[in-house]
Amino acid sequence: MQDTSKQYDAVIDTCKSLFIKKMSDYGSAWRILRLPSLTDQIFIKAQRIRGLQQNDVRKVDEGEVSEFIGIINYSIMALIQLEKGVVEQPDLSTEEATELYEKMAARTKKLMEDKNHDYGEAWRDMRVSSLTDLILQKLLRVKQIEDNQGKTLVSEGIDANYQDMINYGIFAMIHLNEDNA
Repeated sequence: MQDTSKQYDAVIDTCKSLFIKKMSDYGSAWRILRLPSLTDQIFIKAQRIRGLQQNDVRKVDEGEVSEFIGIINYSIMALIQLEKGVVEQPDLSTEEATELYEKMAARTKKLMEDKNHDYGEAWRDMRVSSLTDLILQKLLRVKQIEDNQGKTLVSEGIDANYQDMINYGIFAMIHLNEDNA
């Protein structure tokens, strides 16, 4: 578990670094995105990863890692939107957005640690393609919950699904980093 915590933090640091750089370039323009728009952005990234995993030919020279970073960052943005609400104009400084990013990442890491304790790090024996499929499944669930105006009868909420997508994305990146080491 000690290795997982360090590896997890390293992946989050990579993702956060890109998030901060994009905040410098674009500001918090993402704050206008409604949750279904963020869900669709994550869906596009997950579909591309699945395509990369299934197809022999790549026409764009970007691999899975950049797409997993996108899934993680868009999912953290979605958690921020759930907490703060959607706005009509960008309203966060880089410092404020980074604090919120770190808060959501810390909450999600705590969930991972709790689940990892109960599941015994079963994800380590999973394939990256299975983690991709689980992200897609979570996305389909989120889309259904969104179509139901957020109402569920017995299921966890949208936030838990975004957190699971973050954790699956991080697990996939840990696997990919280990494969390239």
